[in-house]
Amino acid sequence: MSGVRRADPPRDPPRRARLGVVRAFVEQATETEALEFALHHAVAGVGGLGGVAHLTGPWEGSELRLVVVDGLPETEARGFHERIVGRAPPDDADGDANGARAHAAGSRWYAAADADHVAGGAAAYAEIAGVLVVPIATPRRALGTLSVICLAEPDADDRALLGEIAAPVSERLARSLSADHVASPAAWPAQAHTSPLSEAARSVSVGSWDWNIRTGELRYDVQATRVLGMEPHQTQVRIGSWVDLVHPDDLPWVMADTEEAIRTRSLYGVEYRIRRPDGTTGWVQSRGRVVPGDDGGPGHLVGTVWDTTRTRVARDAVDDALRHMTDGFLAVDSEWRIMFVNAEADRALGPVPATGDRLLWDLPAGRAPGFEDACRRAVAENAPAGVDVRPTESGRWYHLRLVPVPQGLTVYSTDITEARRRDAERRSAARESAEQSAHIARLTGALAEAITMDDVVRATAEHVLRPFGAVRMAIITLAGGSAGVVGSLGYAAGEPAALWAEGEGPSPLADTVERRTPLFLGSPAEYRRRYPRSAGPLTAGGDRSWAFLPLVVSGRVTGCCLLAFPVQDAPRREDRSVLAALCGLLAQALERARLYDAEHERAQELQRGLLPQRLPTVPAVDTAARYLPADRRLDIGGDWYDVIPLSAERAALVIGDVMGHGISEAATMGRLRTAVRTLSELELPPDEILTHLNDLVSELGDDFYATCLYAVYDPTSRMCDFASAGHLPPVVVRPDGSAHVPRVPANAPLGAATPPFDVLRAEVPDGSLLALFTDGLVESHGHDIDASVVRFTRLLAETADRRERDAAEGDTAEGAEGLDALCDALVGSLTATLRNRRDDAALLLARTHALTSENVAVWPLSAEPEAASRAREMIRAQLTRWGLEDLVMTTELVVSELVANVVRHAQEPVTLRLLRGRSLVCEVSDGSLTTPHVRRAADTDEGGRGLQLVSALTHRWGARYSVAGKTIWTEQPLPEADGRPAE
Repeated sequence: MSGVRRADPPRDPPRRARLGVVRAFVEQATETEALEFALHHAVAGVGGLGGVAHLTGPWEGSELRLVVVDGLPETEARGFHERIVGRAPPDDADGDANGARAHAAGSRWYAAADADHVAGGAAAYAEIAGVLVVPIATPRRALGTLSVICLAEPDADDRALLGEIAAPVSERLARSLSADHVASPAAWPAQAHTSPLSEAARSVSVGSWDWNIRTGELRYDVQATRVLGMEPHQTQVRIGSWVDLVHPDDLPWVMADTEEAIRTRSLYGVEYRIRRPDGTTGWVQSRGRVVPGDDGGPGHLVGTVWDTTRTRVARDAVDDALRHMTDGFLAVDSEWRIMFVNAEADRALGPVPATGDRLLWDLPAGRAPGFEDACRRAVAENAPAGVDVRPTESGRWYHLRLVPVPQGLTVYSTDITEARRRDAERRSAARESAEQSAHIARLTGALAEAITMDDVVRATAEHVLRPFGAVRMAIITLAGGSAGVVGSLGYAAGEPAALWAEGEGPSPLADTVERRTPLFLGSPAEYRRRYPRSAGPLTAGGDRSWAFLPLVVSGRVTGCCLLAFPVQDAPRREDRSVLAALCGLLAQALERARLYDAEHERAQELQRGLLPQRLPTVPAVDTAARYLPADRRLDIGGDWYDVIPLSAERAALVIGDVMGHGISEAATMGRLRTAVRTLSELELPPDEILTHLNDLVSELGDDFYATCLYAVYDPTSRMCDFASAGHLPPVVVRPDGSAHVPRVPANAPLGAATPPFDVLRAEVPDGSLLALFTDGLVESHGHDIDASVVRFTRLLAETADRRERDAAEGDTAEGAEGLDALCDALVGSLTATLRNRRDDAALLLARTHALTSENVAVWPLSAEPEAASRAREMIRAQLTRWGLEDLVMTTELVVSELVANVVRHAQEPVTLRLLRGRSLVCEVSDGSLTTPHVRRAADTDEGGRGLQLVSALTHRWGARYSVAGKTIWTEQPLPEADGRPAE
C-alpha cells in the first residue's frame, strides 16, 4: 500500500461543514470529548455501523485499549474489532503477517473475509464488510487508532474523510502530551459514602508498586491497593488493570510520561486522576525509577503512589479562583516558562500558546517596551514592580504588577484602559483649562501693553479669535448716540456699525448696550427670529452663531465686541463666562487707548513745537534728521538737534541729550534749544556758547544734566570747530569713503562741567558727510559704547557708499532728499539694536559744500580817510566781474559807511571781504573790540546815522568777535536773474 498523504477536503458542502464543526469542537473539548465527537462524525460521515477508538500503552508490546465506542454495545464492538483487526498497536511497519495493524501514515481497510469469520456472530451482523482504521499519531509515536465498522468497503472519499477527522484529534492529543499537567482541570470529589476513617487512612497512606515492563505484571502492596481503591487481595495484576483506572482524559499524557521515563531511564513522576472500582474518583501521585534488567535494558519500573485528592482539590480551588478572578494572573518559572495563566491574563497578555516552550517573552505583552526589563529587574532585586503595557491592537491598556516568588515570578494584570481614559480626560480638561488660562493671561498681557486702538484690536484678534473658534470680529464704540467701528477683522467697512439704528426696531447691538449683558445667538434662524431687521447682512455669509459682548467702563457702556463663529451654538457654554470676563478687560484697554490717543496727540503737538519742523536751507550743508522717542506712549523725550544759519555762509550743527525722557526732560530740552539759537544769533564762539548753557543747566538743579555737541562749519575755509559737553563725538565720512571719528575733547556734561570748554578745529573736505547722534542711537545692552560707535561708523560708511553708488547710477535722489533716504536706511539697519533701547535717539546728517575761491574776494585796507574810496573801487570792479551790477550802488554805500566807521572809531588791521553765496555778504574787519550800536541821531547831529543807513540798505547785518578783533557783516539778497535763490 503506497504512502497516504493528507486527503484534500471533500468537495461537497456537507462534508466540508462536518470537518469545520469537528475541528472547532475538538479545539475546545477535553481529550475524551474530542475522541467521542470525532468518532461519532466519522461513523456518520463514512456511513458505518459503529465505531471504536483505541489508545496504546507506553510499554513494549503494549496492546490497544478501547476508550470510546459509538453506535454499538461495547462488548460487541470490542469483539468485532479484536477478531477483524487484532489487539496490536499501529507502528511504522508496512503491515505484518496477520494484516492486523494500521499504517501510521494513513487509513487501512480490514475486510471481514480476511479474518477467519465472524464466529458466533448474530445474524444481524452477518453483512459486516470490514473495519476502516486510521491512526492517531504524533510525529514521534503512534497514540492509537480511530476505527469505523462498515457494511460495505469504503471508497477513496470515505477514507480521506476519516483521515481528515482524525487529524485534529491527533493535534489535540499532541498538545495534551506536551502541555504542563501540574495545573489540570478540577477533580471530581469522592463520593460521600466513604467513611472519615477510611478517608484519613487514605490521605496518609503511601503504597508501593513494581511493574515488570517486559511481562506486563504489576505488583502492589496493601497500601497501594487502598490508595487505588482495589480489593486488598488484588496485589498482583496486569498493567492493563492500572490503565483502566486512569481517567481517559489523563490517559494520553500519562502514557506519554511513562514511556518517556522508560525510554530515558529518568526519574518517573506523574499526578493523575483515577476512576476507582467503587465509582469514586480522585487524584494520586506516582513517583518511581527504572530498574535495568540483566541485559541492561529497562526491566522494572518501581515506585510509590499516594492519594493527593484533598491537596489537589484545595489547589484546584485556588486555581479555580485564579482562573475566574476579574484580574489577570500569570505565573512563570525560573526559566520564564508560563506555568499558569487564567482566562483574563490570556485575553489581556496573550494568547498563550498551548504547546511549545510557552516563554513569557513570546507573548504580545512580552514584546512591549520596558516589560522584559521590568520583569528581570523585579526578579534580580526580589522586589515587586509595576509597568503599564499595551500588548494588543485593541487599544486596551493594562497595569502589570510583578511579584517575585521562589523559583519564578507572578504577574497580575489589571485593565486600566478606562482609568487611563478618565485620567486622559482629566488631563485634557486640565490642559484645556491651562491653555484657556494661558490665553487669558496672554490676552491680559497683550491688552496691558496695547497703547493705541489699533494695538487693542490686534491683541483681541490674535488672542480671542483662534482660541475660541471665532472667524470674524468687530469692536464698535458708541459716542454721541452714534456707533463707530474702531477695528474689525473679516467685516466690510461700516458693516457692523449699521446694526446700531435707534428707533428702527430692535437690534442685537442695542439690546446688548441696554441690558449690559452678553448676548449669544446660536443659529441664523434664531437671529432672524429675534432681529429680523438686522439679520440680513450678517446671516447672508457663512457665519452660524454670534456673540455680542458689552464693553462697560466705570458703569458706562462704551461699545460692544462682536464675534462671529462658523458653527452653530458657539461658543461653548464653559467659554461664555470666560468671554464675559474678557470683555471687561477689553473695555478697560479701549478706554486706556482712547486716553492715550488724546495724550499722544498733545505730546506730538509739544514735540513739534520743541523740535524743528523743517530744517533750514543752508548753502554750506545739506541736512536731514530723525528723532526716535524711547516711550512710544508719549513720543517725546530730551534728545534734540538743530541747524542754525550763521553769518558768512557758515552753519552751526547742534545735537544734545537731556538725561531721561518725558515731559520734564522735553521742557528742559526746549529751553536749551532756545538758548542755543539765541546765543548763536549773538555770533558767540562754540566754547562760550557751551559755557552759557552750562550755567543755565546748573541753575535748574542738581538732578539736571545734559550733553551737547556744537559744531560750526565755515565753507570758505573748509574748517569746522567742534565743542562737546560730555557728548559722543561725530563721525566724518570723507568723499573717498573713508570714515573716522575726530578726537573732540569730551569735557564734562552740562550742569557738571567747569569751563572753559576745549574746542577742536578740523578740516572737513568739500562733500564730506557729518553724522551727529545721541547715545540712544548706538548703545546696545551688553556692548561697550566705544565698540557701538565703531560699529555705527562702519555701518554709516557702508550705507553712505551704497547710496553714493546708487545716486551715480541715477537710482536715488541727491542733496537733502538723498540724506533723508540715508537716514531711513540707517535707522532701518539699526532696528535690531533699537528694538530694546531704553533711551531717546536723535540723528543729524550734514553734507558739506565749500565756497570756491571764485566766490570770495579779500582786500586789506589802511585806516586812512581814502580807504573808503579805494574800497568802493574794488567793490565796483568785483561785482562787475560777478555780473552783479545791480548791487554796485547799494554795496558802495554800505562799504563806505562801514569803512568810514572803522577809520573813525577802530584800529588796524582792516580787511574787506566779499562772499557770493546764497546772498552777497560784505564784511569789514578791524582790530578793535568795540561794539557798534545803532543810535537815534538828533536833527543837529553830524553822525550816528551810518548804521541806520546800513540796516535800511541790507537784508540783515551784525557783528562777530574773535581774538584778533571784530567783523561787521551785511547780507544782501542776490537778484533773481543771477540764478541763485533769493531770500
